Amino acid sequence: MAIPTENVGSLPRPAKLQTALAGYDAGKISREQLRAAQDEACRDSIRRMEATGSPIVSDGEQRASSLATYPLTDTLGAGLAENLSGGGQCFAIFTDGHSRQLPRLVGGPFRYKTFAAEFVKEAKRIATKPLKQAVIAPSMLSLLYPLDAEVPGYTREQFLADLCNECEKDIRQSFAAGAARVSIDFTEGRLACRKDPDNPWTGRGMLSQFIELNNRVINRFSAEERKNIGVHTCPGGDCDSTHSADVDYAELLPSLFKMNAGYFLMQLASEKDRERVYKLVGRHIREDAHGVRPVCFVGVINTLDPRVESPEEVADALLTAAKYIPADRLGSTDDCGFSPFSADDKPKHGSTDRARDIAFQKITARVKGTALASEELMSHKTVVTSAV
Repeated sequence: MAIPTENVGSLPRPAKLQTALAGYDAGKISREQLRAAQDEACRDSIRRMEATGSPIVSDGEQRASSLATYPLTDTLGAGLAENLSGGGQCFAIFTDGHSRQLPRLVGGPFRYKTFAAEFVKEAKRIATKPLKQAVIAPSMLSLLYPLDAEVPGYTREQFLADLCNECEKDIRQSFAAGAARVSIDFTEGRLACRKDPDNPWTGRGMLSQFIELNNRVINRFSAEERKNIGVHTCPGGDCDSTHSADVDYAELLPSLFKMNAGYFLMQLASEKDRERVYKLVGRHIREDAHGVRPVCFVGVINTLDPRVESPEEVADALLTAAKYIPADRLGSTDDCGFSPFSADDKPKHGSTDRARDIAFQKITARVKGTALASEELMSHKTVVTSAV
């Protein structure tokens, strides 16, 4: 059996697109001019990803404001959805000192302004291979509601009910638009295990609430549908820095695998002791997740490091993982999206355009290395079977 391989989501935006986004936010260019720059970046993303040999592709989120905010605002600086205002909860503080902030909910009902299906429809016009779409988890968007206050006339439970309905719609419409796979970004999972005095929500033991909320959406899908619904976890990957890499996976995995997803995409290439985490995965991943036997896609590409891994390194990582994770439940992926936010500096890479070129080289190495590992595992299986 060939080991499946799949990207997480985002690609670095070209400098030309980032300039267009800044120009649009400043009122210097029109929406049509911004759209033209996004169209160009999407075409380039899909064509270059297809050229890597990847069996499934995406537009690299070139139309999205960010992994967290695409349903809420047109760009990071303009077009906020109804019933939202600025000054919301900071959801992550990164090791380089920068932070990312969500809007604040000021009224109800809560509705998405943009659904990921809109990105899929546009990508479908270009792609010749199956499409994958990433969506945001309800757990992330639950942080829109104030931590210690009620929104006048709109209870937290009313908000969560509306949130789950919108998240379900986001996934269903993505499939209906032509996505073969949809993964739910859960970067806040590992961060929920961290107690950061500068970021109040992280010290509240919210992981179990997050898992329950995500399952409220995931469980609305049949077992057959959930085979193609994934969950991605990582310690962040923004501006070449992380927000929770110091959190031990042992704190997260027992809860993570309670989600009834068909597969999991895990940052692992940049982990200090990968083999230890492979063992933890093999120990905690369930045989049955409400009718689905989950597959674990281990990260074999460090998206924060400009050094391009060799196919042999990728293969070695997968063969080591296969000692602890059954081969039929093993896949490969990149640690994170390469550029989760549309405004993104790449200090380790030198420029966003160089980071973009490197990303495609890394994806090519992942695809080739996964094929090498598949051949090795198939060869080993054949030898063992013949000996028996």
